[in-house]
Amino acid sequence: MSSTVSPLHLRLPATSANLGPGFDALGLAMALYLTIDATAAASFRIDATGRDAELCRSLENNLILTTYSEVLQATGREVTPLHLILSNEIPLGMGCGSSAAALLAGVALANHFGQLNWSSHQVLEEAARREGHPDNVAACWLGGMTASSSVDGAVITATCGQNLTWTLMLALPPASLSTSKARAMLPPTYSRADAVTNIQNTALLVSAFALDRPDLLHTAMGDRIHQPYRAEACPLLPRLIGLAGVMGIYGVALSGAGPSVLLIIDSEADEDVIADAVRSAVGHSGLEILRTTIASGAITR
Repeated sequence: MSSTVSPLHLRLPATSANLGPGFDALGLAMALYLTIDATAAASFRIDATGRDAELCRSLENNLILTTYSEVLQATGREVTPLHLILSNEIPLGMGCGSSAAALLAGVALANHFGQLNWSSHQVLEEAARREGHPDNVAACWLGGMTASSSVDGAVITATCGQNLTWTLMLALPPASLSTSKARAMLPPTYSRADAVTNIQNTALLVSAFALDRPDLLHTAMGDRIHQPYRAEACPLLPRLIGLAGVMGIYGVALSGAGPSVLLIIDSEADEDVIADAVRSAVGHSGLEILRTTIASGAITR
């Protein structure tokens, strides 16, 4: 049955989740994409180009194909082999939402080729269940700055800021960091003062995106819940966070669980000057800098 299903085109953006104080709650879609053209085939095959193409084309331990197969098996559908033509711009293991994009791709492929007839929101909820928290997958699927909550498996979202013209800059160190290692660095409890500060800053951060108030970001991106505890494994953060508020840099935060750092910048600022300041602050040659913008959500057709 699935062999007669039409091809599917997917384009999924990178994301920066845990945005500032918005731990497990806020994510920002970035215009770096995982693009897939999928057709039913006689056997599984991936042709990959772009970042980490060798890893992306591997059929072993491939999160897209694993998710695709598991969803179909769980719903009692035949696992139809696919030929994927894949182009990747999302850094892997850098806190830029590569796993969220892969999970959503796998669920969307299963929904299409398994003819599950799930709604867009059901696809999102299945990916969020597999990710364990909704912030990355919600921002990837819906775009902009997306706030999300999961209550008894139901994902509730609100999106804003899709049309903001702020520039985004990512500073990437040479080595990656696993999300599980980053989560293991967090304490089991927090003080009331730290919790209140994060609640206040999260409210300001959502307001900044909803109202186009970049002047709020310097304060709003301050965090006491996850960034201080991850700084040892994410050494770029303490070196770059002091740049917030100068040269048109509105705010600085870890991207996801790190180790990359996200800078939100005035669109009229001199990006080359800022990039030079970032390199000078970091002080080593292994740094990679990516420049991008806020993205809209996933495209499926």
